Amino acid sequence: MAGNRDVILADFQACTDIDDVGEAILHLEGTNWDLLAAINNVMPQNTQQLPSELNRDIEMIEEIKHVSKNSSNTISTLQNKSLNSPKVEILPGTSSSKTLCKSLPGSSRLKEQSKILTFHVHYQSKTVKIEMSDTNTIGDLKLSIFNHTKVPPCQQLLHGWKNEPQTDSITLKSLDLSQKNELFMSLAADAGDHSSEGIKLSDRLSSTYVLNIKDEINNVTYKLNFPGSLTILDVKSNIYTLNDVPVRNQLWKGWPSTLKSDSISLAQSGIPYPEHNLLVDRIPSKEIKKEIIDLVDTDSSIDDQEDGEDYEDAPESFQVDDDIFVEHVQSAKIQHLIPDNTEDEIVGTIHFLEEYKRRYGPVHPQFFTGTFEDAVAESCSKLPRERKLLAVYLHHDNSILANVFCTQLLDFETVLQLLSANFVIWGWDFTYESNKQKFLTSIQQILGSAAAMTVRNIEVDTMPVLMIIMRSRSNTDVFTIIHGNVGVNELLTNLIEAVDVFQEQKQSDIEFEDERQARERVKEEQDQAYQESLAADRAKEEAKQLLEKIEKERKEQAENERLAEQARKEAHRLEVKSNLPPEPPQDVEDVLKIKVRLPSGNVLERRFNTNASLQTLLNFLIVEGYPTEDYKVISSWPRRDLTNVDPFLTLSDLKFCSQETVILEER
Repeated sequence: MAGNRDVILADFQACTDIDDVGEAILHLEGTNWDLLAAINNVMPQNTQQLPSELNRDIEMIEEIKHVSKNSSNTISTLQNKSLNSPKVEILPGTSSSKTLCKSLPGSSRLKEQSKILTFHVHYQSKTVKIEMSDTNTIGDLKLSIFNHTKVPPCQQLLHGWKNEPQTDSITLKSLDLSQKNELFMSLAADAGDHSSEGIKLSDRLSSTYVLNIKDEINNVTYKLNFPGSLTILDVKSNIYTLNDVPVRNQLWKGWPSTLKSDSISLAQSGIPYPEHNLLVDRIPSKEIKKEIIDLVDTDSSIDDQEDGEDYEDAPESFQVDDDIFVEHVQSAKIQHLIPDNTEDEIVGTIHFLEEYKRRYGPVHPQFFTGTFEDAVAESCSKLPRERKLLAVYLHHDNSILANVFCTQLLDFETVLQLLSANFVIWGWDFTYESNKQKFLTSIQQILGSAAAMTVRNIEVDTMPVLMIIMRSRSNTDVFTIIHGNVGVNELLTNLIEAVDVFQEQKQSDIEFEDERQARERVKEEQDQAYQESLAADRAKEEAKQLLEKIEKERKEQAENERLAEQARKEAHRLEVKSNLPPEPPQDVEDVLKIKVRLPSGNVLERRFNTNASLQTLLNFLIVEGYPTEDYKVISSWPRRDLTNVDPFLTLSDLKFCSQETVILEER
């Protein structure tokens, strides 16, 4: 059997001029090693015409000169196999025969009946252009795609068909295709391997998909990032904010044909990860003839009888086609957080809060309802002990970051607790230019031109933002701006940093205020000489109580700072833990065991790969609660402080033995 296949392979390469053995075997396996069928499948890619379409008048001339016996038997077998097969002329070659097909004039009539179709096949980040006769099959198209992409036909999944083909043997003509066609290809493995779906789905839900969406309406291409947990409907809704085409009027190409619902998440949709190409267009509007409306308002006359023949049963037809009049009504868009040209800031903030709750749910920051000036007074203009930070949330509906920022960051429990305890939160919507100018005017009047310039330089793509405003002594100014493209950890870090700086400044202001009040009390005592003794006793008692109160507040402040520092260290520990590689198995080569002797006398043990870096060992100790900033790691022999060594050196570079012991000492 193997010898026969070698002969068939040699004859196939001689007939088709395909030198690549792998490609030749691929074509033969697709036809179960049927030499004639394989030749018929390959020849149309060069001639744009199937051999079976050639005229029966084609003549086969067999001329054998120094041809091997096996080759002659194979060719004669092919001649006897099918009387309907095209005849070919066999001429001698260097090592095998060459096959040339000679068409007579009768074949041109079939060629005139077929047409050439153009396919633009989008795969990953490139587009392949293929021109092919409509008499070819889906299998022929896949073989042509294979020649360009080297993706085997069995792995090709083609999306974007007008009529979905059921098998690869269907001709292109039967699909009623247009002259130019846009197709999207993904790999069969990307469509979802059900055997491993339970393992991969959790990873894909937490991954980010890159969608290259070509907007045919505006002739632009958007490169957007979406979490795998978002649904197809979420993607379409985000595109609605960019091109103002409602979801029900959007026409998409590129989604897998197996999708039946927009509620499916991207991770479950079957699109390839991490990048996929899509096209979006508008569904063509129905043509509403003016005669239909005229027929409703007026009676048909004899002159109009011919035009109204199709509408003799007007009541019945209008019961079916009521929706044709809806096309003239502008589809309802989501209401912005603040209406256009809002003059009263109090009304605007109330509308902002109600619309925010309706859009993003009941879990949200406690927004202050009032003017911006009132918010500044409530947070920054009070006495030092009563002051808070002011967080100004600036929103813009044209930013694709808004939905994620509001639903995944601002409703995070730790973020909400931190904002509630230390901030006054005030919100405003920049979607309308009039409202943006309204806020710029307010902030320039209250905080000055520098703050207004800072806000004016905020780009829409980085919104929404949290602008942190802090009062230091007698100055109130913008401390920092947190943009919408951050994660929860980065947001918390920025907020905690602002709180730490604010608390330190607040304590300084409290002490300054206390000293000022003390000086005033001394002056009052001096002015009231006749009550000096009584006033002195009262002042001592008040001073004692005041010092006790100050000391109590200092202790509370120190405790708060300690808790904040503890929270920071815990956040860092969790981050390091998430990046710490797993402990290698014991029976694997290139593994060493390290014992860490703790200050308490206890011992920690863990296995590490010899090529692991010193930083991996330090990260393990951080996870166990021994951060490098508080502890140093001492090697036993030679004795040295490993925390001062290059952390990127491997354990092998540091000459660690298969069983090593290090000592942990407090700094």
